[in-house]
Amino acid sequence: MKILVVSSSPHKEHSQTFLLTKEVLKGCLQSKSDIHTTILHLSDLSIQFCHHCQNCHKKILDCPIEDDLGMIWAELLAADGIIFASPNYINQITASMKALWDRSSHFIHCQRLLNKYVAGVVTSGSGRDKSVLEYISYYANICGAQYSGGVSSSVPVKKDKIKVAFQLGNTLVSDIKGSTIFPKQKKVTNEFKAHFKKVMLNRKEDWSEEYQYWQERGWL
Repeated sequence: MKILVVSSSPHKEHSQTFLLTKEVLKGCLQSKSDIHTTILHLSDLSIQFCHHCQNCHKKILDCPIEDDLGMIWAELLAADGIIFASPNYINQITASMKALWDRSSHFIHCQRLLNKYVAGVVTSGSGRDKSVLEYISYYANICGAQYSGGVSSSVPVKKDKIKVAFQLGNTLVSDIKGSTIFPKQKKVTNEFKAHFKKVMLNRKEDWSEEYQYWQERGWL
């Protein structure tokens, strides 16, 4: 089982966000399953803004921008569970995380996180993190993934939140092992799939490889 952490705090390992994230990882590893973990700090990587050229739809994941996104995509596709960790910047994820997600529209078109599980970690000065966790959940669902839950805390991180984070790690691994399905989330995923089925049929000449991807999976 592979667990990927994508953390967008500019303070990396020294951040309160990563302190909470480490507890989620401890909870994952407590299961004593064969778990391999990978940690990506977005502040160490180059992620440019999306140019909306649509190349990645015409030829899957073929982006003309030369940065680190190809490596990140590969890690996302290889993972069974993904922990998206971000401090709250004006009631949103950080710009680096948003840039990553903006560049992953193919993941939404073709549900590339299908059968994967996502957890969210958020910290802030205000503690008003509900909307940020909801956005992480929403992104997971429209990419096909199930959202195992999230943990957030005002800073400095509170002791009770450490326990919640540890339990979230347990839950994430349990959901992966059990292929847990959350009906309300699956409804969101299916609604997006129905929408993009129409899009694929309309754009099959323009987005040939995405259309082929849908055909190969019997979704059309």
